[in-house]
Amino acid sequence: MDNDHLALRIRAFRKLKGLTQQQLADRMGVSVAVLGSLERGTRRPDSRLMQRIAESLGVDYDELTGNENGA
Repeated sequence: MDNDHLALRIRAFRKLKGLTQQQLADRMGVSVAVLGSLERGTRRPDSRLMQRIAESLGVDYDELTGNENGA
């Protein structure tokens, strides 16, 4: 998955859950600057950070990455 698509999915799930960037960043234990760079696609999260994002949003890792079929 490219950074732009992943960034859009992170932002979309955050908004769907009704969270501000500050609230999600606090849940993840990162700064708003880090979350902002993830949502802009200027920073690519590693798998551990992706797992923290998914857990903080209350979604499955595969759902967040767009791999709902597990592929």
